[in-house]
Amino acid sequence: MITTNSFNQVQNQSQTSSNRSISYEFQEEQETCLQMFEKWSPNEQVEFCENILRRMCHFQHGHVNNFLKPMLQRDFISSLPARGLISITEMILSYLDAKSLCSAEMVCREWYRVIADGMLWKKLIERQVKIDPMWNGLSIHRGWHKFLFKNNLNFNQNTNLFEQHKFYKNLYSTIQADKNKVNRNWQEGKCVTRKIHCRSENSKGVYCLQYDNDKIVSGLRDNTIKIWNKANYESTSTLSGHTGSVLCLQYDDNIIVSGSSDTTVRIWDIKTGLNVQTLHNHKEAVLHLRFMDGIMVTCSKDRQIIVWDMHSPTDIQIKRTLVGHRAAVNVVDFDHKYIVSASGDRTIKVWMTSTCEFVRTLTGHKRGIACLQYRGNLVVSGSSDFTIRLWDIECGECLRVLEGHDELVRCIRFDNNRIVSGAYDGKIKIWDLKLALEQRSSASSLCIQTLTEHTGRVFRLQFDEFQIVSSSHDDTIIVWDFLNYENNENEANQNQVKSPQRSQTQWPIVNNNNNNNQVSPGFNNNNFNQFRNSPPSPMEGDE
Repeated sequence: MITTNSFNQVQNQSQTSSNRSISYEFQEEQETCLQMFEKWSPNEQVEFCENILRRMCHFQHGHVNNFLKPMLQRDFISSLPARGLISITEMILSYLDAKSLCSAEMVCREWYRVIADGMLWKKLIERQVKIDPMWNGLSIHRGWHKFLFKNNLNFNQNTNLFEQHKFYKNLYSTIQADKNKVNRNWQEGKCVTRKIHCRSENSKGVYCLQYDNDKIVSGLRDNTIKIWNKANYESTSTLSGHTGSVLCLQYDDNIIVSGSSDTTVRIWDIKTGLNVQTLHNHKEAVLHLRFMDGIMVTCSKDRQIIVWDMHSPTDIQIKRTLVGHRAAVNVVDFDHKYIVSASGDRTIKVWMTSTCEFVRTLTGHKRGIACLQYRGNLVVSGSSDFTIRLWDIECGECLRVLEGHDELVRCIRFDNNRIVSGAYDGKIKIWDLKLALEQRSSASSLCIQTLTEHTGRVFRLQFDEFQIVSSSHDDTIIVWDFLNYENNENEANQNQVKSPQRSQTQWPIVNNNNNNNQVSPGFNNNNFNQFRNSPPSPMEGDE
């Protein structure tokens, strides 16, 4: 590219050349040569220059090179639009990151105009929304998705492109600051908590859950499935039919699939709540299940894993029964390549999804394994030996052991950045996944935060970039909101409710009845012990 500095450099070099002491005879001969040079064709001129260069020494080549450098540079960003190729210019600049785009704007007015006309800050935000789950989530939660992807809402017709350009540049900075704030809240354990008290009539405890932006679906020890509105945390419906505790569930847009200590797997229509199919193939409690893309895998206390073909909610057939574990199979997970199972026999087994053939066994835990998640090449498991282990599924190697829980690790989830675990000690721990995969990292630096709001064993949790949703033997579901901590802190403090049985304040608790004035009684110091002494978890045979 030709810039002001480049032209100054050429001019200075020309002045330097003219200041050299040269003879009058040289000037006359040079003028004669130049006149002859101008008469030649371009090819002849090139041939002549090449011959001269061959006769020059290395020192002279260096001077010629310094002279030619600025002359060979081309500002294609400015020149392409003049030739009707502005789309190529915008495409080239669209590959820049935010820091480089800021620098490009400062090159010259023409570059700034190209960036503004091409709405490149908007395109950069849209690209981030497509590839980064946190950006996508922020676009939905904060409401600025309406300004993206062909939408120019709220822009007046008189708003020119330069004003829109400034808007999107400022929006990028706002989003980045919001993202940094959320990450800082995770790091420091700063969150707003909302507690749902399930008010089970008989047996207390919430064994499983799943949530989305609109609802939370939970499986309870009192044999029911309860669905909660995510906006106001009120119960919207209750599904009844199981004759034992609901130990596991999963749902999609059309169905809920649940497994129970009554040995059955039930399929429910998510819109009507009707039980459309019941499977009776397991001989003991169904401890866990997963389904996707027409395949379902269930596991049981009967030590068996059943792989199902799901043709429709009412047409589900057994494909294969997998045997090999010597104790209850507590959890399964799978993708299109592997099925992974964990058992009370202290082992993790890997099977091919397509053929159901056994692949390998992962060993290392000293006691039964209660939970795991599998994604990519990584398996993360939690055990009654109080530890969490990270495994390479391809070679079976244990990559790291995480220690910190005081009792059985009952549930675990991970994403690209962190691991979140829940245990019978009532604690939820947040771990740095990237540090855990670095062998040289200190063990003391791996646990980021410990959350201690639950007063009973933590049975199940799920999380995303902004929140954790967890359930417990204390009959509650807690939403830990890291996104709105700063915004809602003052409001939340104003809404705290005094509990008659403890001196400190606690968050208001939403009940599954219509009595808006009723709040849950607080827990005194002896309440946690009653859950410690309660019957064992579903993993160990609770029904």
